[in-house]
Amino acid sequence: MTVRVRFAPSPTGALHIGGARTALFNWLFARKLGGKFILRIEDTDQQRSTLEANRAIFHGLEWLGLDWDEGPNVDGPLGPYYQTERLEIHQKHIDQLLKEGKAYYCFCSPEELEKKRQEAAARKEAPRYDGTCRKLAEAEIKQLAESGKRKVVRFLLPPTGDTIVSDLIRGEVVFKNELLDDFVIQKSDGFPTYNFACVIDDHTMEITHVIRGDDHLSNTPRQILLYLAFGWQPPKFAHIPMILGKDKARLSKRHGATSVIAYSDIGYLPEAVLNYIARLGWAHGDQEIFSREELIEKFSLKGVSKSSAIFDTDKLNWLNGKYIREILPERLIDLCEPLLIEAYGNHDLEYIKKVVLAFHDRLTLIPEIVPLSKFFFTDDFEYDQKALEKHFKTVNAKKIMETLKERLAKVEPFTKDKIEPVFKGLAQEMDLKLGMIIHPCRLALTGTLQSPPMYDVVEILGKKKVEERIERAIASL
Repeated sequence: MTVRVRFAPSPTGALHIGGARTALFNWLFARKLGGKFILRIEDTDQQRSTLEANRAIFHGLEWLGLDWDEGPNVDGPLGPYYQTERLEIHQKHIDQLLKEGKAYYCFCSPEELEKKRQEAAARKEAPRYDGTCRKLAEAEIKQLAESGKRKVVRFLLPPTGDTIVSDLIRGEVVFKNELLDDFVIQKSDGFPTYNFACVIDDHTMEITHVIRGDDHLSNTPRQILLYLAFGWQPPKFAHIPMILGKDKARLSKRHGATSVIAYSDIGYLPEAVLNYIARLGWAHGDQEIFSREELIEKFSLKGVSKSSAIFDTDKLNWLNGKYIREILPERLIDLCEPLLIEAYGNHDLEYIKKVVLAFHDRLTLIPEIVPLSKFFFTDDFEYDQKALEKHFKTVNAKKIMETLKERLAKVEPFTKDKIEPVFKGLAQEMDLKLGMIIHPCRLALTGTLQSPPMYDVVEILGKKKVEERIERAIASL
């Protein structure tokens, strides 16, 4: 048996972290077992589905590197892969249930249904359809239909018994049929409902495993009953835990960006986001950092937790910093260069390269390069006040700065291997710790005590700029 899994988003918004994780777990499961990963767009919600959201889903998956074997833009034998293009398939199966007496037309109006819900609430009962239209005579159905009265199609549930979901993560979950109701499988506009369409599509697309968020667990007994009504073997189900914020509330915009592409805009690397969402509810021992190949090799549904996952931005930032330090310098330059040009105008490309590489091991997010490197592009900066008090107002500050200016002016070539001895020699001469020489100079050149290594800063700025900034600092002493 070839494993076939699917990711079936509704194009009503961007691809969010929860959806991306569902897609990733399905993708990893398929890649691990040599199966197929299918992308199906469930666009039957005509009022909310948009082309823009559709494109955003593709963009998010492509940014993460989650390619699909069948789906939109990829031919496959069991398409089409847009649900709205499968309406004839859905209708055929609705007609079959109606013919077999396993579904029926319901003409109850929204007002009547609301009244039934209120009456059930008054009796302190769970709201469920009471089956008013179950036993309508054919003549009455025909008369109501010809009158143009709004109708839906409902599935006729077994009134008693249990439906058991044998979940690959949660084990057996038992649902009592009497607590369910005759749910709608076709809306008054002719479109199938989610529970019906996904069953038909999963079966006709030969889906073997349904891996999805546990917010869908309550839908599963209804779907299993549909499978049984058609005489089909249900796929295996695996419901993965919810993602919560640190406050244990469901992940939302108040916890930060939730759109995958928003993380790209903020400055995260796709491999860092992929690694992080893989660890939301899944673990392989204590390992935190995985290559894509390692994720495929080590992923298993046995490693998926039953407990909710907590989204921690600090941990994502830490992970992103790790990945930035590992990427090739050329890639980091390509990511940072347009941001620096936008912020500070055109500069010599070689100069920009040197600046970027000086921060290779200091970035957590790519856009941080702009504020951190400001002193490399402009003289318009203030001295950090605390650092000024500590390092510019010492007994030796003026002598240190004047001597550095004089000696650095004689350095040729102006490279860090020639610059370093100047600082070390002066420290030895004045019988001071090296930091007492470096700190005031760093402050003079950058306005802060947080910068790349001192000798790199001096070399990159160049002799003329270093002399000018030291003169400025001396004038302020």
